[in-house]
Amino acid sequence: MSTSQPRLTSLTVLLLTVPPLLWAGNAVVGRLVRELVSPLTLNFVRWVIAFVLLLPLAASVLRSGSPLWAHWKRYAVLGLLGIGLYNAFQYLALQTSTPINVTLVGSSLPLWMLAVGMLFFGARISTREIAGALLSMLGVLLVLSRGEWRQLIALRLVPGDLYMILGTIAWAFYSWLLARTHEPKQVRQDWAAFLMAQLVFGLAWSGALAAGEWTLTDAHIDLGWPLVAAMAFIGIGPAVVAYRCWGTGVQRAGPQAASIFMNLTPLFAAVLSAAFLREAPHWYHGVAFVLIVSGIVVASRR
Repeated sequence: MSTSQPRLTSLTVLLLTVPPLLWAGNAVVGRLVRELVSPLTLNFVRWVIAFVLLLPLAASVLRSGSPLWAHWKRYAVLGLLGIGLYNAFQYLALQTSTPINVTLVGSSLPLWMLAVGMLFFGARISTREIAGALLSMLGVLLVLSRGEWRQLIALRLVPGDLYMILGTIAWAFYSWLLARTHEPKQVRQDWAAFLMAQLVFGLAWSGALAAGEWTLTDAHIDLGWPLVAAMAFIGIGPAVVAYRCWGTGVQRAGPQAASIFMNLTPLFAAVLSAAFLREAPHWYHGVAFVLIVSGIVVASRR
């Protein structure tokens, strides 16, 4: 990675802030409907909805002459990491963890991004990037400890936390691949086509996982207006809008600087949990917000 970093503009900040907000909402909704639908089935239905929404905008990607098929291996990997594995692990995590815990574990992304970039992509990590990531993680630990650092000593990870760690590692690889390889011009200039290229394969991966869930477990789905409304939200906001903003933001800011913004997710999750799950935020959420934003500034400045 070059030592010169893109400067964050107000538009880039907005693009990278919208996805954490929507993904926090996704975690809260996923927790709310955990009794109504099995996690891998929920993930598959989410991407079916996204596919239907994108089809009028990017149907040309599916044609035989589309540049998608010349680069199908790349899109198959992106679809597996960003659509199949990450979201499947998150919904599995929400079966046993709260939205705040899940998003907090997901906020370890900056450290995983640094490790993956250095080990697999030959990235040179600057002292400023390390300092920004650690400063943001300090805010995450403050929330995790509920303002009492001694609680970290007794911290125990539940299965949901472990699932989220695996999902976060998958997302780190996804983000690096997204930034380090170039799309055909016809696809890169059309955000809907770019997402559809990933979604074609991601839908296949998530469908295979859902099929395995119905074959090997007691999978279920209880259709009703609450579940339909929840699926509509996660199929439009976290799936289409968030991926659109995240993809553009990563390209503008770079994967490492962009990853720091993911630490906003647990703070948004705390606010949304208070509103919909009756889990009130506390003073340390405000302090953590300051630490996380400070980490963003430190890591992304020239």
